[in-house]
Amino acid sequence: MGVAVSNWRLAQAVSRLGQLGVVSGTALDQVFVRRLADGDHGGHMRRGLDAFPFPEMARRIWQEHFVAGGKPKDAPYPTSQMHQRRDPRKLIELCIAANFVEVFLAREGHRNPVGINFLEKVQIPHLPSIYGAMLAGVGYVLMGAGIPLHIPGVLDAFAAGRPAEYKLAVTGAIEGQGEDAMMRFDPADYIEVALPALARPHFLAIVSSNTLAATMLRRASGRVDGFIIETHTAGGHNAPPRGKLQLTEAGEPVYGERDRVNIAELRELGVPFWLAGGYGSPEKLREAVAQGAAGVQVGTAFAFTEESGLRPDLKRALLAQAAAGTAEVFTDPLASPTGFPFKVAQLAGTSSTAAVYEDRNRICDLGFLREPYATADGSIGYRCSAGPQACYVAHAGNLEDTLGRKCLCNALLANIGHAQVRPNGALEPALVTVGDDLNKVARFLAPGRTTYTAAEVVEQLLADPELPPELVAMIASFPMGL
Repeated sequence: MGVAVSNWRLAQAVSRLGQLGVVSGTALDQVFVRRLADGDHGGHMRRGLDAFPFPEMARRIWQEHFVAGGKPKDAPYPTSQMHQRRDPRKLIELCIAANFVEVFLAREGHRNPVGINFLEKVQIPHLPSIYGAMLAGVGYVLMGAGIPLHIPGVLDAFAAGRPAEYKLAVTGAIEGQGEDAMMRFDPADYIEVALPALARPHFLAIVSSNTLAATMLRRASGRVDGFIIETHTAGGHNAPPRGKLQLTEAGEPVYGERDRVNIAELRELGVPFWLAGGYGSPEKLREAVAQGAAGVQVGTAFAFTEESGLRPDLKRALLAQAAAGTAEVFTDPLASPTGFPFKVAQLAGTSSTAAVYEDRNRICDLGFLREPYATADGSIGYRCSAGPQACYVAHAGNLEDTLGRKCLCNALLANIGHAQVRPNGALEPALVTVGDDLNKVARFLAPGRTTYTAAEVVEQLLADPELPPELVAMIASFPMGL
């Protein structure tokens, strides 16, 4: 669901209905800063900070980042220092508070669980972000776009009040040589008052193969409570095809039999699983449950609800295409600096078009997807293949690795109405990620309507007359995430 499309409003709406609303944890520190720079419309960030258990930390953050009345529209947003292995204290505090506030607001007004979803590829903010979410009582932590073997142990450590560690993946690093790549976080360094023990959230790993699911159960540093089985039709980042990359005539990755998950083998692992990627319909929900799934994860259908954080103009344009059956989604093998295929809705005025992409000046000023690498002297450097090409090459990168790369950090913030203003007055262009079933979201539009709500999505998904009453009750008690 990108950055803050699955925001606290949407997660709250879904959780209130007895399902599992999941907030996106990606880049929440920068989202929080931009909300405050816009004047904190509705006072929601202030309300979240008022509930934050560390008042002095909250005061510092508010004083530094809040702009009364909001910044001028033609003024740029402030940017925080880009993350690195040894983040400054104020950036760590910002991660703690931003994740707390998002989860707190999603949980406000009801007693049902709420989850948070992180990308394993965005490693540096993991520890303070997870701690902040746990301070707010998050019930589930979901993680994909990598192999999150060490996250269960982090959850265990924080629940026990202990420090946690997470090793940063550094390209070209040699074991035992060079700069220490271990990241460490000790809650005792940040707490201002004594706190009750934190509840350990359930951990759901997002995987795309039986092998990875089995590996997580065998090698994870703590308990894995279940799996989200995400196919290559899902929005956002997709797992690369297994084997040598082949492309269709249109330039999309080719997925084959090796990329299919064997559900029978999955059931034998003995842990709950949810199916994702094109499962946002009553028929697919029924199919998933028939195969032994605890439920489904739904993203694209919720991305276009009234409660989601996606910009209203982008919602209107893509919903109109879906209603006409003309929406197109392209699985771009090059767009993401991570090297993972990235699902992109084709929409004029966004970086999905060649003209907009080529017109944008390449810049890396957020850096969430920067790649840590080992420099010649053994220290850790940072580079982004979507940034300036000369800069990437100067940091020991290959020029060919920059071709077709797009700045997802800036684009995804533009998707939610926080586009950066450049010195020439231009706004960063959007780049919308959705699943292959985009055209099918038109089913949620009632006659004469141009919008729909999260409640209408859930109602349709659970209203299948072929689902017996006891099965509906069972599904409603299990998470159906975003």
